[in-house]
Amino acid sequence: MIRDHARIEDYALLGDLHTAALVSRTGSIDWLCLPRFESSACFAALLGEESAGHWTLAPVTGGSVSHREYVDDSLVLRNHWDGPDGAVDVLELMPPRGDTADLVRIVRGVRGRVAMRSELVPRFDYGSVVPWVVGRGRDVRAVAGPDALWLNSDVPVDVDESVITADFTVGEGEEVAFVLTHRPAHSRETEATKAHRALRETQTFWADWIARCRYEGRWQQEVRRSLLTLKALTYAPTGGMVAAATTSLPEELGGVRNWDYRYCWLRDATFTLQALLGTGYVAEAKAWREWLVRAVAGDPAKLQIMYSVDGRRRMPELELDWLSGYAGSRPVREGNAAAGQFQLDVWGEVLDGLHLARESGADAEETAWDLQLALLDWLEGHWDEPDNGLWEVRGPRRHFVHSKVLAWAGVDRAVHSVEDHGLDGPVDRWRELRDRIHAEVCEHGFDTDRGTFTQFYGSSGLDAALLLLPRVGFLPWDDDRVRGTVDAVQRELCHEGLLRRYDPEADGGTDGLPGSEGAFLACSFWLVDALAGIGRTAEAEHLFERLLDLRNDVGLLSEEYDPVARRQLGNVPQSFSHVGLVNSARMLGGASTRTSSSRAHQRLHGG
Repeated sequence: MIRDHARIEDYALLGDLHTAALVSRTGSIDWLCLPRFESSACFAALLGEESAGHWTLAPVTGGSVSHREYVDDSLVLRNHWDGPDGAVDVLELMPPRGDTADLVRIVRGVRGRVAMRSELVPRFDYGSVVPWVVGRGRDVRAVAGPDALWLNSDVPVDVDESVITADFTVGEGEEVAFVLTHRPAHSRETEATKAHRALRETQTFWADWIARCRYEGRWQQEVRRSLLTLKALTYAPTGGMVAAATTSLPEELGGVRNWDYRYCWLRDATFTLQALLGTGYVAEAKAWREWLVRAVAGDPAKLQIMYSVDGRRRMPELELDWLSGYAGSRPVREGNAAAGQFQLDVWGEVLDGLHLARESGADAEETAWDLQLALLDWLEGHWDEPDNGLWEVRGPRRHFVHSKVLAWAGVDRAVHSVEDHGLDGPVDRWRELRDRIHAEVCEHGFDTDRGTFTQFYGSSGLDAALLLLPRVGFLPWDDDRVRGTVDAVQRELCHEGLLRRYDPEADGGTDGLPGSEGAFLACSFWLVDALAGIGRTAEAEHLFERLLDLRNDVGLLSEEYDPVARRQLGNVPQSFSHVGLVNSARMLGGASTRTSSSRAHQRLHGG
């Protein structure tokens, strides 16, 4: 296990729009994949022993930071230690990517004189490869296979068995800088990045980016921090956004629900577009939409639920058996086999996202409609098949209600594309199909005795995704079936006031996996939206404030939360959680999160 059993919320995020690093409250960078989010890690102590790779920079006396914060609205982290011998700041940053990937750490003396130690343990391929370290003085190089890390330091360093250390003292007003640079092992050495110039340029980049934010409602600081986090999870060359920066952080401590989230999920598209467009980030929304179009191009029958940041389709799931796992949670996985699952809702999610882009004016790709026609043609022939559902359950396929509703949504958006934008398509056939799906879901997916929609046809269980039915326009918020479903989901899936995705024990075990998991934070934000939608605003705001309190001290949220142990669970930072925060803040402020026209409600429900 990693030292001090650091909690997931003990980590802060650094990023350069290509990859991300996690730095703990003890000043240790325990996770960094290079050169991209889904590349193998050169620091993997997060998922194993210290020997799996880390870089600690802290006072010799050790301990946790006295205080830490991001400098203004940026991704420059300031770690502050205050001890008996004095006080010191460490500024941590990854400059937005240029020719190389750089990790910059600047030590500043604040008071007295503080003895400091840097211990750099580079290990490639998730800790399995010990590099050859060469050099002396203030410049060393760690090389193995295709990778090389170059350390440039203001103070001399020592090398002992591939561990690079530096001991030094910093006084008030003094500074010591370290720059760690990744480049291909075959490349020639170039001039080292200047730490202070990188600091200025990084601060300017983030200041300029956040200045474009157009959110003016309540919770401005919380929304801005979440938007910065979402930007940090974006792969700049393509516009794709990863679900999280990590792999295999457990949904249950010591359990097996440990997945690789360093990929782009199509399901996140509409929610992400809502968050970006609703806060003024049209360029980012366009880039995400264009990534979406490129990724899903091709045979609609081979649409995947996730892709690599560059649109690559293959991501075979492997177990890294030399790593002990976070807090002993094994296996540690690279890749994600869920990419090969049939999840019907994804076709609807893509069509919904592309429709939202068109409605907002972010649609600039002429081929998008041809792609949507192909997706619709496939959906028309397969919507009535059972699938694995949006939660990627590894049990049997079912007729999941949310999946059918998203199929309905995909067809509904096609109808509106013809009616509202003059595009060409068999609109009469689509209207009939839309009505047929709607009628089937209401007949087979609604439990009249309990007054609620169910997880799948004939199920006794519920699903937090049922809260999205009015959000996509399937039924209006004031429909009794919606209110009954909100009440039932809140009653049966809430644990200590927070929402689980579903009950894994219902119907004899739906997901085919042992163990359980924590409350899913994105679902809890959906409950905020649902409560607000049915008019229970005070209750919605109370839950929203509680969710804000679950963020760590620098505003980050993971995938899940254990309300009993009071700690974060799952991969971090989780884009779905931060998207949920932004969209819930917008909804509580009066912004619509519905992506369909109200005319659909009027036609379907006699309005």
